[in-house]
Amino acid sequence: MDSAGSDTIPTTTVVPPPRVSGIPGAGIPGAEEVLQSWQTDRSRAPIAIKVVIAGGFGVGKTTFVGAVSEITPLQTEALMTRASEDIDDLTATPDKLTTTVAMDFGRITLENDLVLYLFGTPGQHRFWFMWDDLMRGAIGAVVMADTRRLEDSFPALDYFESLGLPYVVAVNHFEGAPLYRPEDMRNALSVADGVPVVHMDARRRITVVDALLALVRHAVDLAPE
Repeated sequence: MDSAGSDTIPTTTVVPPPRVSGIPGAGIPGAEEVLQSWQTDRSRAPIAIKVVIAGGFGVGKTTFVGAVSEITPLQTEALMTRASEDIDDLTATPDKLTTTVAMDFGRITLENDLVLYLFGTPGQHRFWFMWDDLMRGAIGAVVMADTRRLEDSFPALDYFESLGLPYVVAVNHFEGAPLYRPEDMRNALSVADGVPVVHMDARRRITVVDALLALVRHAVDLAPE
């Protein structure tokens, strides 16, 4: 999977730590968490939603979670070694030094009491055995795609199609990668017309929030009345 030091978009620009609107220091290790309204108002319970962030190796999942999490995200990054040289393709992400070996975890509050718990999956095939456990209780998934390696998205797409779980496709824009219209991406990935396809930059909070909102709306539309 990914992280600021591993699956970020290759660039020489120094990206500042993420800042969640109204929450100074959010996502910064060691920063004190600012309590949300649903944590201090005991008269109402928050609406908790579990969302899974999936996709191929090095597509930006850890960066996605870290960009919006209002708490210091949990990351299970391990240094990549020579043992994985013949297994993990680093052609598109040559600066990647670490990889997720379990999951990423973060939290974001939308509105006043709608709380999304984000679970990022590991991308490599050898870690797929954990996916079934990570999916339990989820209302849907964001499947991330890289236009340079669309084939890496197919396993995740097939997985959620087989589960019947609502999902959206979030095309993560890497610098230097070609841009395509959402409909072209839909055709290339053989995604059904009803599945939202959005463009985003996993480093930019606003685009990540838009992808999450698209998933929530899609899941609500598909929910039985």
